[in-house]
Amino acid sequence: MATMGQLWANTGSALATLMFVYTIFKQWFPHVGDHFEPFFQRLFSRFYPYIQITFHEYSGERFQRSEVYLGIQSYLSKDSSSRAKKLKANTTKGSKSLVLSMDDKEEITDEFENVTVWWQSKKEGNIRQSFSFYPAADEKRYYMLRFHRRDREVIIERYLEHVMKEGKTIELKNRERKLYSNTPGQNHGNQTKWSHVTFEHPATFDTLAMEEKKKEEIKSDLVKFSKSKDYYKKIGKAWKRGYLLFGPPGTGKSTMIAAMANFLEYDVYDLELTTVMDNTQLRRLLIETSTKSIIVIEDIDCSLNLTGQRKNKKEEEDEDGDDKEAIEKKMMKNEGDKKESKVTLSGLLNFIDGLWSACGGERIIVFTTNFVDKLDPALIRKGRMDKHIEMSYCGFEAFKVLAKNYLDVVESELFDEIKMLLEVEEIKMTPADVGENLLPKSEGEEGETCLRRLIEALKEEKEEAKRRVEEEVKQKKEEEEEKKRRKEKKAEKEAKEEEEKKKKKKKIEENGDAEH
Repeated sequence: MATMGQLWANTGSALATLMFVYTIFKQWFPHVGDHFEPFFQRLFSRFYPYIQITFHEYSGERFQRSEVYLGIQSYLSKDSSSRAKKLKANTTKGSKSLVLSMDDKEEITDEFENVTVWWQSKKEGNIRQSFSFYPAADEKRYYMLRFHRRDREVIIERYLEHVMKEGKTIELKNRERKLYSNTPGQNHGNQTKWSHVTFEHPATFDTLAMEEKKKEEIKSDLVKFSKSKDYYKKIGKAWKRGYLLFGPPGTGKSTMIAAMANFLEYDVYDLELTTVMDNTQLRRLLIETSTKSIIVIEDIDCSLNLTGQRKNKKEEEDEDGDDKEAIEKKMMKNEGDKKESKVTLSGLLNFIDGLWSACGGERIIVFTTNFVDKLDPALIRKGRMDKHIEMSYCGFEAFKVLAKNYLDVVESELFDEIKMLLEVEEIKMTPADVGENLLPKSEGEEGETCLRRLIEALKEEKEEAKRRVEEEVKQKKEEEEEKKRRKEKKAEKEAKEEEEKKKKKKKIEENGDAEH
């Protein structure tokens, strides 16, 4: 056995020496070396049991770095910092942090399904090329993957796919997320395009003022959606989900959207419908959104005239009448509409779940509104807005979250009184107003002072609510009395008119008898 091992070692050493000599020979006599290259490759492959795959940083004639190379770089970065001895730090465009990767001529090992592979980061000169659009034109970098020939099937069929999938996941996690808004293009006529800033909203579900049970339900729904690509494909639906957030102003609808984006690590597209000229532009904007994104239309009941029910036949006939004033008003309205958005309810419905909504995938569409009753039922039905979330007034559980956020207070003797006001007496105060009262107003203001300020505000809100109820009762009573007076006045008028009719009738009869 020792003799056989020594024989293989000597053979390997001889082959390595032969290949080294051949490389030097080919460098000095390139044309002669080309004739011998097939022979040496066959000889080398017969005794060398490993297969090598090369992934170049730039491929073909494109002037952009290879996506495959970048995916491998991201995949290897998770092991490079712990295994490689020499590292290099790069700042990748759109990344929120430094990317550590193997330095040139460094090697690390990786394991997959009990198979060991070797990755090398290599660099070679390019002395023949005098000019190139590539950075560092005199250098070409590439990754070399080496594995045993017996593992060819595992590597080709499963490992490379695993590398690209994991690399893409790491890229998405490390990317700098963005907040997009649609703005009219200055250099593109009337076209509307997306512009963006870095998305840095700090809201999370931990800091969101909401009952814990409700938060867990939403988080579970989001996780299930993000992992359901194959399921949506199986049932024949586009990989998207609609959320309707409704409730009074100040109940945290925008904060909820930010928490959802941070939880899933998605980009946010804030769609302003009033700047979209027509359905075609709306469709174009949808196509330009990326996967792993949340498309938001806030206050949809105020965006466009999409909130009313469909017009009935009588209303349409009234609009088509020959009344001169109505025609003039309609002409003036149409003249103004030329400068306004012509996005229709039908166009918006197609945007949500039409054929074009299937372009791309892994998108969440969110509508927010203060008045859900104003929205057309077709806009918010299941299948379009799949999950309806009511953002309500602040309860005691939501208050405890805010107290921890604003004051780092988890428990206090004042909590019982606040619980009584919020839950027993059901005083309605939005999380935004509660947070404003908890916010320290001066340096060194203690948490107890802020809590007492909230209690006073809740009591004032109680008195204000009582006063509003009294005013509503008083107004209702006055309206009923006014209605009663009008009814009595109307009855009195009708009685008077009836009396007049009787007198006239009697007079006519008397005149007739006198003539006879």
